[in-house]
Amino acid sequence: MAYWLFKSEPSTWSWNQQVAKGSVGEEWDGVRNYQARNNMRLMKKGDFGFFYHSQKDKEIVGIVEVCATAHQDSTTDDERWDCVDIRAVRPFVKPVSLSMCKDDARLKNMALVNNTRLSVQPVTDDEWTIICALGETNPN
Repeated sequence: MAYWLFKSEPSTWSWNQQVAKGSVGEEWDGVRNYQARNNMRLMKKGDFGFFYHSQKDKEIVGIVEVCATAHQDSTTDDERWDCVDIRAVRPFVKPVSLSMCKDDARLKNMALVNNTRLSVQPVTDDEWTIICALGETNPN
């Protein structure tokens, strides 16, 4: 299993909207960055990810699961752009802010800390465990 981080502006797509989609989930569409797209192409059904509110809050607020692997993004006819489907698993007990991640020396190499603009990022096993602990949330 691999771990990921999905970034969304809450005014565009929020954690509450993701939760409202239920077990069916929703396409993580509209990504137009090759590195983020390539990350989605590596995902497998059952992989977990962090749901991150970007812009104002800048915090990890929940855990999602990949429920459909990479497929054509339905928001474009351009075959270069894929997406995955994700479903909400559970909210974080305590959101984990970007500043908390930057202040934790154990996370100094995390993509979120070093490449804050990338919308879909890999997360290492250690980073997953650390952030779930910071958020007082079950990692499994």
